[in-house]
Amino acid sequence: MDETLKDQDINPDVSEDTLEKKEQESDVAAEDTDTAETVEESDAEDTEEDGKDGQKSGKSFFRKDKKEKKDKKDLKIDELNDRLIRNMAEFDNFRKRSEKEKSQMFEIGARDIIEKILPVIDNFERGLGAISEEERESAFAQGFEKIYKQMFTALSDAGLKPIEAVGKPFDPNFHNAVMHAEDPEQGENLVAEEFQKGYIYRDVVIRHSMVKVVN
Repeated sequence: MDETLKDQDINPDVSEDTLEKKEQESDVAAEDTDTAETVEESDAEDTEEDGKDGQKSGKSFFRKDKKEKKDKKDLKIDELNDRLIRNMAEFDNFRKRSEKEKSQMFEIGARDIIEKILPVIDNFERGLGAISEEERESAFAQGFEKIYKQMFTALSDAGLKPIEAVGKPFDPNFHNAVMHAEDPEQGENLVAEEFQKGYIYRDVVIRHSMVKVVN
C-alpha cells in the first residue's frame, strides 16, 4: 500500500515537470518559428528591392544605350545631309562652269567662222560696187545682190553688226587709222573715209574699221 501511494505521489510531480518542459520547448519552437518567418520576410523584401533596383538600373542602362544609339544616328544623318548639300553645290558650280565654258567655246567658234566669212562679204560688196547702173536691172546683178543680202541677214541674226565709221569721231577702240589728211571744211579728228568695214560680234570687235582721219 505504501509503495503504491509513493508511486502515485511521484507520478503527479513527474508529469508536471514534463508538462512544464514541453511547454517551454513549445515556446522556444514558436519563437524560432517567428524568428525564421521574420528572416524570410526580410530576405524576401531584400530580394524584391534588389529586383526593383536591377530593373531600374536595367531600364536606365537601356535608355542610355538607346540615347547613345540615337545620338550616333543623328550625327550620321547630319553628316550625310552635309555631304549631300556639298555635292549638290559642287554639281551646281560644275554645271554653271560647264555652261559658261560651252558658251565661250561656241562664241569663239562662231567668231572664227565669221572672221573667215568676212572676206567673202567684202568681195560681195566690191562686186556690187563694180556693177554699173545699167547692169543693176539684169537678172545676174539682182541674184548677186539677193545672195549678199541673205548672207548678211544670217550673220546679223547671229549677232554681227557693222561699225559706224564715216562722219564719226575717231575712236581707237573701233577704228584703225591708216591715213591722215587736212580738210578745213570738216571737224577735228573725224573719220572722212572708210577703206574696209569693221564689225562687232556680240559687243566684241572682231575687226577694226580701216579709215582715213582728217584734221
